[in-house]
Amino acid sequence: KRVSFVNQANLSSGLIIFVSSLSFLHQYSLEDEPSNLDEMPLMMSEEGFENDESDYHTLPRARVKQRQRGLGWLLMGGWKILCGSCCDCLARTCRRTKELKARTVWLGHPEKCEEKYPKNAIKNQKYNFFTFVPGVLYQQFKFFLNLYFLVVACSQFVPALKIGYLYTYWAPLGFVMAVTMVREAVDEVRRYQRDKEMNSQLYSKLTVRGKVQVKSSDIQVGDLIIVEKVGIKSIPTVKHFVFLGSCFIRTDQLDGETDWKLKVAVVCTQRLPALGDLFSINAYVYAQKPQLDIHSFEGNFTREDGDPQIHESLSIDHTLWASTIVASGTVIGVVIYTGKETRSVLNTSSPKNKVGLLDLELNRLTKALFLAQVVLSIVMVALQGFVGPWFRNLFRFIVLFSYIIPISLRVNLDMGKSAYGWMIMKDENIPGTVVRTSTIPEELGRLVYLLTDKTAVIKAKGGTLTQNEMIFKRLHLGTVSYGTDTMDEIQSHVVQSYAQVIILLPVRAPKAAAPPKVRKSVSSRIHEAVKAIALCHNVTPVYETHASVNGETESTAAEADQDFSDDNRTYQASSPDEVALVRWTESVGLTLVNRDLTSLQLKTPAGQILTYYILQIFPFTSESKRMGIIIREETTGDITFYMKGADVAMASIVQYNDWLEEECGNMAREGLRTLVVAKKSLSEEQYTDFENRYNQAKLSIHDRALKVSAVVESLEREMELLCLTGVEDQLQADVRPTLELLRNAGIKIWMLTGDKLETATCIAKSSHLVSRSQDIHVFRSVSNRGEAHLELNAFRRKHDCALVISGDSLEVCLRYYEHEFVELACQCPAVVCCRCSPTQKAQIVHLLKQHTANRTCAIGDGGNDVSMIQAADCGIGIEGKEGKQASLAADFSITQFKHIGRLLMVHGRNSYKRSAALGQFVMHRGMIISTMQAVFSSIFYFASVPLYQGFLMVGYSTIYTMFPVFSLVLDQDVKPEMALLYPELYKDLTKGRSLSFKTFLIWVLISIYQGGILMYGALVLFESEFVHVVAISFTALILTELLMVALNIRTWHWLMVLAEFLSLGCYIASLAFLNEYFGIGRVSFGAFLDLGFITTPAFLWKVSVITVVSCLPLYIIKYLKRKFSPPSYSKLSS
Repeated sequence: KRVSFVNQANLSSGLIIFVSSLSFLHQYSLEDEPSNLDEMPLMMSEEGFENDESDYHTLPRARVKQRQRGLGWLLMGGWKILCGSCCDCLARTCRRTKELKARTVWLGHPEKCEEKYPKNAIKNQKYNFFTFVPGVLYQQFKFFLNLYFLVVACSQFVPALKIGYLYTYWAPLGFVMAVTMVREAVDEVRRYQRDKEMNSQLYSKLTVRGKVQVKSSDIQVGDLIIVEKVGIKSIPTVKHFVFLGSCFIRTDQLDGETDWKLKVAVVCTQRLPALGDLFSINAYVYAQKPQLDIHSFEGNFTREDGDPQIHESLSIDHTLWASTIVASGTVIGVVIYTGKETRSVLNTSSPKNKVGLLDLELNRLTKALFLAQVVLSIVMVALQGFVGPWFRNLFRFIVLFSYIIPISLRVNLDMGKSAYGWMIMKDENIPGTVVRTSTIPEELGRLVYLLTDKTAVIKAKGGTLTQNEMIFKRLHLGTVSYGTDTMDEIQSHVVQSYAQVIILLPVRAPKAAAPPKVRKSVSSRIHEAVKAIALCHNVTPVYETHASVNGETESTAAEADQDFSDDNRTYQASSPDEVALVRWTESVGLTLVNRDLTSLQLKTPAGQILTYYILQIFPFTSESKRMGIIIREETTGDITFYMKGADVAMASIVQYNDWLEEECGNMAREGLRTLVVAKKSLSEEQYTDFENRYNQAKLSIHDRALKVSAVVESLEREMELLCLTGVEDQLQADVRPTLELLRNAGIKIWMLTGDKLETATCIAKSSHLVSRSQDIHVFRSVSNRGEAHLELNAFRRKHDCALVISGDSLEVCLRYYEHEFVELACQCPAVVCCRCSPTQKAQIVHLLKQHTANRTCAIGDGGNDVSMIQAADCGIGIEGKEGKQASLAADFSITQFKHIGRLLMVHGRNSYKRSAALGQFVMHRGMIISTMQAVFSSIFYFASVPLYQGFLMVGYSTIYTMFPVFSLVLDQDVKPEMALLYPELYKDLTKGRSLSFKTFLIWVLISIYQGGILMYGALVLFESEFVHVVAISFTALILTELLMVALNIRTWHWLMVLAEFLSLGCYIASLAFLNEYFGIGRVSFGAFLDLGFITTPAFLWKVSVITVVSCLPLYIIKYLKRKFSPPSYSKLSS
């Protein structure tokens, strides 16, 4: 089902422009690939490891089995694939697909748009008024079971084929269809109401007359929309009330990254004195056509009324996509894409109706039953000698044996699924859980692969879509280490250090060349470390103000920012661990109070404001793995180069030491994110020389990036190592025990995230997704077939290690070695895929389903997880405060990650076990009466005459046996506490042993035995009148079914006992009523009800003997089996 994109409909304001995701559909250039690799599959056998690793031309070839497509393939399911392909082709031919093109959007003038763009509305309904009935009927009758009953029911309109009353065939079928249509109609109405609610959300639109409120569905390309802190839009930013035209946004609902990202506005619109002037200028935005890629955008902003014209290039830094959040301030943006052309919608796959594995297995069994029914009918006609109109007799026998496939199977299963959903939502141990798809609860008990988004695991409060909660845990200075319990010592050292500085400053000249050297005591080292952490970052303090959007200039907001009170200050940054570091420095006394593009200010414990000028800043990149900043202190004029980064990058930069590598390893084993902090003092001459070389490198036309990097690296030599920091992600409650529970249950967990490789690795360690004893193999970046081949062979040598791979490398591997990569990855205990686009997440799910044929489950909490959730066999969404995209798109919605354990171990187990028992028992109920019919016909000259007629057949599958049989949905083999204590029991469920051809054949044998005993026993024991045969056999049949239900129950419930006695009471009470309702003299339900006969001792002992003979052996076999070969769960129960 489709998710309601809470804010997808809202394309907003500003001259910032948005675009979207990683495209899997682009053409790959193979020019850089060696031609001789085209015919060389990846080596998959051990013999190739003897060869030189670099000589991949000599590696042996893997023989991948090719699918044979012949007559057997066609008959065994190939026809479905062919029909589906033909239907898809016809649909594509009939549906006109609009070609996406680049566009020119005029500011505030939607009427100038040359083309008609899609409406900005959400529509998640599967049907409309005209397609509802045909669509629902198609979804039902595409299953063999329902189609079979439709054909049988229609055959009763032919007089020559009529067996009984029409209502005995059409009433059950009509009831099933009515229940299904009502359920689908309710779901459709709910989807419509959710869509209407989303499309009716009000947003502020800027017009010539001022600000007006418009519905999200009425927003058009070219509108100027005001995006405030609570809003989510998809536009470029023209003007907003954040200093110097920049703001922070959050994209966790789009790409899963919880870091805040800095966005900048178009420069020329920042100079306008009032908002109304946006309509007085003649400007437009030229934007590229809608794409999947959410990480790039190309466009231009042009103002034509200037002299000369103003041209400004636009990039991803100028855009806000749908499903992103403005973290602070107010933005004005021009709408570029709407509706189906937004990145979030383009990255969402079309929803498909999910069918459970148990339903597919039962569908196969019904086909086997139909085949047996046809064979039995042919045998009956053959024994007749094919005399007379034998073809008509054949069809009559097929209709006569139609109860071998009971229509009540679908009714019972659907009602059972509804009961399971109700039990899940009423479970007090998992409050807030919602079952949105009631057709697949059994899938929760068959899962092998669990694919989760990182943010679904690390939220501080289960499912709330806020920024990561990071906690500063450790500061290591080389000789001394401080933890959370010794932070007060650091605070006292900082207070002492700045108290000394205040005393020294008046004595010192304002422009002293250098401070007097002091001995490197612990106090001074702590002071230097805390000062470096407080200065080396990209964090900006934000003070919430209530500035309006009615044309005020930005000076008002700027003045408000000078109120440095602690109460209304929040921090914004592109990385949550940087915020954690700055918050920690605040807690120990050194507070960041203000920052702009050229300076930052710190407040000491004594309240003094220290100003530092930012000379240069080198942002963090995934390639450099470090960030640096050059600052000049206002009071002394000292220039200092601070740098922090990952230990692998900083180890070669800092001066020699003997503790860094060891301590980094210790912190990593604790699941902490480590950062190495270093500094280097620069003289005025050194900095001037560096600045000249740096500016010259930035102006280079060729190899600019390499030249700039080389100049910066010239400073990164022999830096003084100050400290090592350790920061921990705040996980949800009980995440670690939940993941361990799932691992013990045999479920393989894959984490798919859009975050950086280092972050994903740290989360995998801290959450114990990867145990401490396991190695982690980081799949290095590959760009062509040769590199992928070598890296896969290197990974092939590793055993029992977790895999960490980036989205780009994954794309290359899947392009050339899809089968081999999936085979290797599935052997890993855990897999982490970082920098994954939403499309890639869905593709990974499809690959696992295709290559392993196991059931998959996807868990997410953001709009970027919707495609993955819809692609998986079972989708679980974690509901949060900021958005419900994943929750609404999922089959099951939970509030905390830890609830997954009980949802799978308890409810998944019970749903699967109960449905398997219920389905097989309903089939047994049909097979036993069909066996009796076959015995009856064979004895009476193979006549195609029904044994039981009229209300008898309807009553047999309804009021006489329905309640006890359906009470099996209350049965449980293991108590919930045991299922959670011993998750290893879950492994047996994935093997599908509760419902298989083996168990099915056992039930077939039981049905044949009991049906034969009941019928032959009645024939042997009846005396003078034939109607006594029907009386004895039917009564024994009802008693046998009630006893068989009791035989299969493992844990009794008071409702089960009530159902047994209620059904027995209904049968006894109906004898007198049916004796009057039906006349005497026909072989019908009323004919055998001779009250004089059924009250005699002869009737009672004959029924008792037949019932005991049919059931007692099965009770004995069950006792012996439980005594000598008990199932695993019975040992725990005892």
